[in-house]
Amino acid sequence: MAQIIWLNGAFGSGKTTTANELVELIPGARTFDPEIVGFMLRHYISEPVPDFQDWPAWRALVPQVADQMLKHYGGVLVAPMTVMRRNYLTEILDGLSHRGIEHHHVLLDVRKDELVRRIETDTIETGARQWRLDHVESYLENRSWLSSLSHVVDTTAMDAGEAARTIAGRLAVTQA
Repeated sequence: MAQIIWLNGAFGSGKTTTANELVELIPGARTFDPEIVGFMLRHYISEPVPDFQDWPAWRALVPQVADQMLKHYGGVLVAPMTVMRRNYLTEILDGLSHRGIEHHHVLLDVRKDELVRRIETDTIETGARQWRLDHVESYLENRSWLSSLSHVVDTTAMDAGEAARTIAGRLAVTQA
């Protein structure tokens, strides 16, 4: 069966690093970054929006692209993407379900002080540091409803490898 593991969480919570670790653990898994769909749309849609997630085309195309990838390559897709609007997340997950794609929505939860520490000490995406810090409160405001729709993994005291092994174990995904 076609599967997607959607990693959600605060900006700076370790979604991409955890996704890379998950791909290494799960045979036939590959990363699917929905942000790339947004980057593509920026070349074709001139309607100004604060975030490409606001474009209905993005929310419609993400399940379609995932479906095509799974049809052509099979396996498991791991999608690291922050979505903080409930209606947008529901639209995407419903789109996956409509296409017969089993999905697991995983929330990488991090205690606020640890999240801020990770953002402030990140040496890879230093240009996004302030932007990420500016969005910490938004994550905290949305944490409750996100938790209600998710497999929650508290990564406060975990590195990405531990988080990936925890996710694979909880979802009973075959590990390499």
